[in-house]
Amino acid sequence: MPTDIRTLLEAHSGRQHEIFGRTVNPQLVRVLRTIGFDRNYVRAEGPLLYDADGNDYLDLLSGYGVFALGRNHPRILKALHEALDLSYPNMVQMDAPLAAGLLAERILTYMPEGVDTVFFTNSGTEANEGAIKFARKATGRTRIIYWDHAFHGLTTGSLSMNGGAEFRKGFGDLLPGATKIPMGDLDALESELKKGDVAAFFFEPVQGKGVFVADPSFYPAAQTLCRKHGALLICDEVQTGFGRTGKMFAHEHWGLAPDIVTMAKALSGGFVPVGAICYRRWIYDKVFTDMEHCVVHSNTFGRNILAMAAGLASLDIIEEERLVENAALMGQLIMDGVREMSGRFEMLSEVRGLGLMIGIEFGEPRSLTLKAGWKLVHAMNQSLFGQMITVPLMKEHRILTQVAGHHLDVVKLLPPLVIDESHVGRFLNAFESVMKECHKFPGSAWKVTKDLAAAAARSGRTAKEEAAT
Repeated sequence: MPTDIRTLLEAHSGRQHEIFGRTVNPQLVRVLRTIGFDRNYVRAEGPLLYDADGNDYLDLLSGYGVFALGRNHPRILKALHEALDLSYPNMVQMDAPLAAGLLAERILTYMPEGVDTVFFTNSGTEANEGAIKFARKATGRTRIIYWDHAFHGLTTGSLSMNGGAEFRKGFGDLLPGATKIPMGDLDALESELKKGDVAAFFFEPVQGKGVFVADPSFYPAAQTLCRKHGALLICDEVQTGFGRTGKMFAHEHWGLAPDIVTMAKALSGGFVPVGAICYRRWIYDKVFTDMEHCVVHSNTFGRNILAMAAGLASLDIIEEERLVENAALMGQLIMDGVREMSGRFEMLSEVRGLGLMIGIEFGEPRSLTLKAGWKLVHAMNQSLFGQMITVPLMKEHRILTQVAGHHLDVVKLLPPLVIDESHVGRFLNAFESVMKECHKFPGSAWKVTKDLAAAAARSGRTAKEEAAT
């Protein structure tokens, strides 16, 4: 009997959390149920998700940036259908696929002069793993310098450059030679580079965890230091690339010319996983040294026709719909709107970011009553306060956002680049409403944190009980 995906999904609609929790990740399902994110989405279009009752949800998370072009863009769907209908000789492996060459040509038009070679991957973390290998082989050195709070992925090499202990804990010894320095600390960078054994400085131009940006003067100075000491400058543009920050690539904000740029997420159009490493030809020559070593680094799916078709269509859409410019404009509207509220809400500390990569940070209030509430919440859990914002945004306003990292009082916005002024207005009105509730203590917003803390405690006990059986 032929597989009918539509019938299969409709027959089990509403059971996703039960089935997923039983077979894939029960802890994630507990989290979703605890914070009220366990919705039954059945359709998606542009920046909106729809549940079984027809309610729309404004998605300001966009699959961690994958859906920069919105969901189910018709032009990407068309390109994928065309690619399937070609009956193309896909992934022959002993082959030089045309679509991969064409996509590589397009991507390289956005790269700094001298970055002229592309290696296709399946994800951002895989791109970063490859970049580590390339840097080590090309320089003959082993050490990699990375920033505190960095996030470059969760596979072993990428995890070695992860600035968050919560991701690394319990996984044993990781990649030797990965050295952490404070973000934006030029003296610390120079001190490490002077030792002469550093292969590369690996950084996110805007950090995904917390949405932190270094002082503008740091970036060109860091590039100069890397050149001086023979280390590669590697820019992780997995989340910032393809228009997210109001430039096609974030390193353009500071006029940088990295030796290696990694990318993924938005290149996929949200359909087929694809990533890439863009690097200089001399690095290629050091890694792929001769015909015997032409596949010294390789993968199975990285150049498949569907991924290449999705990438080519995505670049066309980004350019023709002027999404880079839209990201800059809409991002400024959001940040200006939130900043306007700061004088009225004492816990609203800062809004920062570039384009549509935005972090809203909260700080300890001045008034005694609110200060007592703030201290109580942080005594329960250092990561709890942000849920006072994200949970009511979802429950009361059907807006999907996220807390920007562990132990951070920061809410992160990563909207699709296709949002317009109506979506900005919807968010700002909802955010203002949530802020008003947060500044009433005691009140419904503060009860959210109490309920979440109690639910987390129950979940922990349940997990331990299940592990004992």
